[in-house]
Amino acid sequence: MADKAQLQEAIKTQGEVVRKLKSEKASKEQIDEEVAKLLQLKAQLGGDEGKHVFVLKTAKETLTGKYGEDSKLIYDLKDQGGELLSLRYDLTVPFARYLALNKITNIKRYHIAKVYRRDNPAMTRGRYREFYQCDFDIAGQYDAMIPDAECLKIVYEILNELDLGDFRIKVNDRRILDGMFAVCGVPDEKFRTICSTVDKLDKMAWEDVKKEMVNEKGLSEDVADRIGEYVSMQGGQDLAERLLQDPKLSQNKQAFAGLTDMKLLFSYLELFQVTDKVVFDLSLARGLDYYTGVIYEAILSQTIPASVSTPAEQNGADEAGVSVGSVAGGGRYDGLVGMFDPKGRKVPCVGVSIGIERIFSIMEQKAETSSEKVRTTETQVLVASAQKNLLEERLKLTSELWNAGIKAEVLYKKNPKLLSQLQHCEETGIPLVAILGEQELKDGVVKLRNVASREEVDVPRADLVDEIKKRTL
Repeated sequence: MADKAQLQEAIKTQGEVVRKLKSEKASKEQIDEEVAKLLQLKAQLGGDEGKHVFVLKTAKETLTGKYGEDSKLIYDLKDQGGELLSLRYDLTVPFARYLALNKITNIKRYHIAKVYRRDNPAMTRGRYREFYQCDFDIAGQYDAMIPDAECLKIVYEILNELDLGDFRIKVNDRRILDGMFAVCGVPDEKFRTICSTVDKLDKMAWEDVKKEMVNEKGLSEDVADRIGEYVSMQGGQDLAERLLQDPKLSQNKQAFAGLTDMKLLFSYLELFQVTDKVVFDLSLARGLDYYTGVIYEAILSQTIPASVSTPAEQNGADEAGVSVGSVAGGGRYDGLVGMFDPKGRKVPCVGVSIGIERIFSIMEQKAETSSEKVRTTETQVLVASAQKNLLEERLKLTSELWNAGIKAEVLYKKNPKLLSQLQHCEETGIPLVAILGEQELKDGVVKLRNVASREEVDVPRADLVDEIKKRTL
């Protein structure tokens, strides 16, 4: 084999050949042939002890065939070698691929990272083309509906803790949807495309959805009307029990399995005390193709005031404002890991994705319409001085507070004005100021000031930590 330097030179030369052909707009076949030569050269380049620095890559189609009609929102691109690549659409598919490649069959994890959608941005509603998501997933073979119930409990806790306003979490099951389509007369090959149309019911009226089913998807009006009867149903465990008695739906094997699990799910959600916000909604479809069982979506009931929404977002909205819509969603995807495993080995998974940017957008809008000051720091107390030449004393007290576990801060100036220090607290939301002056040092006390009420009290230095904790915890 040629030595390393010769091989690197050959790779450089072949790379120039590929770039030249591309610039000359040569035929695809010719470019592909030279790219293949380039990759073969890279594969021959060895490192220490025969370890390969480069390996021959096979074409990835990691993202294709997973998102249904939402595939049009994937950002596609090609690298310099001509390989088809895409920006990450979500965190679920890469997670499933990671499990398969590392032969992991049991894991619980969360992940916060950027994803990309070729979508129409709506800034005030937190809809962007590049944004952060937070995913929580449980992978492994467990008894039915226990991990699924935990995921829903997590969504419930997050939205409760953030105090974003009234919300509800819709749940459904892909098996129930497929069974419903079957008994209504939808052809098997149209299940997924009709599912994507049903998924638009949160944005479109039923008549518009029906029109799309009939005019664009080719369903008969009778079939669409039968679907309409089912997707209008909402409830809880009682609805699951009622549908288990439905003469048509109960006879469908998939629907029966889904309804049985739905009934079990609600029994666990009742134990978790979250059923006041969870609703079994047959109109929930979630158009992503990889879901195999329970699906869910969290929706905020509030609207964005029309005064802070853009004209495009106000289009079609009532005078009250624009609906916020979904802030979280997820479900069970038992077959996705198997798509990436060479032997097709499946790992059951369930997870949820939280739209961080959308939630932040809502919190910002809430802050704008509220008179309450928003804290931009977790600092409990600012150590301040009333006179000059007290930097050493400020730093000494700050260190004492840090050692006691108090979140303290000091301005990085030798002789800051007291007014500037107080204004800093008001601007950032620091609730307390520990003020040192010559008299306080002489008396062995610290003047503790409540920034909001402006009330001041002298506290013995030995009691300062306990007093700060009492006022801030």
